[in-house]
This record gives sequence, structure tokens and C-alpha cells, in this order.
Amino acid sequence: MVVPVATTILGPAVANVAAMDPERARELLAQERERIERSLARLGHQDTGEPADEFDPANQASDLYQDELDEGLSDDLREELAAVERAEARLAAGTYGRSIESGRPIPDERLEAFPTAERTVDEEAR
Repeated sequence: MVVPVATTILGPAVANVAAMDPERARELLAQERERIERSLARLGHQDTGEPADEFDPANQASDLYQDELDEGLSDDLREELAAVERAEARLAAGTYGRSIESGRPIPDERLEAFPTAERTVDEEAR
């Protein structure tokens, strides 16, 4: 007889806890993906329409600052997008809503607030 890993590790009571409705999870992940993709599309210099002196050190500093800020934000957003993709893969595999560390259920309230959560709050705090 083959016993599921979650049952072996966590016991039958924890292994049989109902997970978030897959349709609700898809909806949350789609909203998160859309938010991230919208934010990525907005990054970049906005032309103010004012003539700029490209040799003015103040303009160069401002442009450099904006470029580096945009690059950092873009990196963060790409990491968030990768987290959405991992969550979608867990949803397809039937493991969405379970900790990748312990297999314990992640409460629906946490998934509603943070749809890409990979661990329980306690595990994340460690």
C-alpha cells in the first residue's frame, strides 16, 4: 500500500484539509500577473516634452538615477512574475496552497492577501 507523503509526514488530519478552490486561485494569480505586467510596462522614462540639455550634469545625474531605479524595480517585478509562474505550476500539479517546505496547508486568508505564498507565515518568519 502506498501512503501519500503528506499523510506520512503530517498525519491524516492535516493531509485532508481542503485547499483553496482552484478557480479562485487561478483568478488571484491572473490578477497578480496582470498587476505585475502593467507595472513592468509603465517603467521607463516619461518624456516631459521639455527640451533637455544632454550635457548638463544635473540632467545626466537625474537620468542615471531614474535608470537605476527603473532597473531595480524591473528586477523586483520580474522576481514577482517568476513567483506567479511557480504558483501556477503548483496549481497545475495540485500542490498550490501547501507549503513547499513542510507540505502544511497555507491558510486561504494568506493566499487571498499573497497569492504566490510558498510557505506558511511561521515558516516565512524563520
